[in-house]
Amino acid sequence: MEARTSWSVRDMTYCALMAVIIAVCSWITIPIGAVPFTMQTLGIFCALGLLGGMRGTVAVAVYVLIGALGAPVFAGFASGVGALVSTTGGYILGFIVTGLIYWLVTARAGGSWMARALGMALGLIGCYAFGTAWFMLLYAKTTGPIGLGTALGWCVIPFIIPDLCKLALGLALAERIRRHVHI
Repeated sequence: MEARTSWSVRDMTYCALMAVIIAVCSWITIPIGAVPFTMQTLGIFCALGLLGGMRGTVAVAVYVLIGALGAPVFAGFASGVGALVSTTGGYILGFIVTGLIYWLVTARAGGSWMARALGMALGLIGCYAFGTAWFMLLYAKTTGPIGLGTALGWCVIPFIIPDLCKLALGLALAERIRRHVHI
């Protein structure tokens, strides 16, 4: 029999707060190409780094859920199921994949700085894979077939270095905040 895990009001508050921080980060947008450059991933990495795998993933899922329900929390103040079933919606859903991979890696490898960095990096790759597959599928239905190389060139390659910088910044911010605040 599995032990029941209870959540405190503090846990729920931290998850809600991080969902709001992710939303605010998503509003910081630079539209380039098919996928806009946002600070969402910084918010995702901060949530995971501060709250850990389970609570961080819940915060990300709450962010996606409130956006799906109509709150304008996605890039460009987009919202609703329509934003999730758009060509770039796979990257939003991919943030949950990022959290799940981070949770799995840190549960197996521990909470060291290296394990958390690896979990975030592998999670980012998972988000890229899920989002790109989603993009290719929906782009093919609406516009026509697109090759993997073209999709990666539009949706992933321009974002690798900025996303790695946001990963490093999110990890550093989480470390700094964790030293001063018991989360």
